[in-house]
Amino acid sequence: MASISGSGYQVQAEKNGSKDQASLQEDCLTVCISTIMSTDLITLVESDPMERILEIFDQYHHHTYPVVSADNELLGIIDQNIILQILLVSRMPRVHHTHLMAVRSIGEDARGVMIPHPVTISSDMGLCNAAELMVKHRIDRFCVVDDTKLVGMISKHDIIKEIYRIRSID
Repeated sequence: MASISGSGYQVQAEKNGSKDQASLQEDCLTVCISTIMSTDLITLVESDPMERILEIFDQYHHHTYPVVSADNELLGIIDQNIILQILLVSRMPRVHHTHLMAVRSIGEDARGVMIPHPVTISSDMGLCNAAELMVKHRIDRFCVVDDTKLVGMISKHDIIKEIYRIRSID
């Protein structure tokens, strides 16, 4: 029952017995980020020294770690790009030698090397809206914040997995 006027996705969906695009969009609107976000987070504290930060990156294999205050307020993030810049500052092309990179390379703690004020979303945001923001701003993951407190993280992988799950439900 393939439809020529439909998209390639529509034709494939009908062949596979999975949901059509309109039905998938409807279902995605009803899913809140709070139901699929990761809540068991490994965080850094603003006063964590560089050695601890490097140990965390070595021990765990996440791309990004949130930096929080003692009250669990999100202050910033440290990602793999920052770590590589710090570790390989002398090998970076001169064009990448910026004031910010110089400051980070001598940073002694998480506050000194983090990206402050990362883009965040709230836990009640819908799945479709979060996915659209990720694509629009080329962001791979969001810290999820409610009332300035870090409550979770969501990645593109989490969103794709949930959309695939929804798509497969008959």
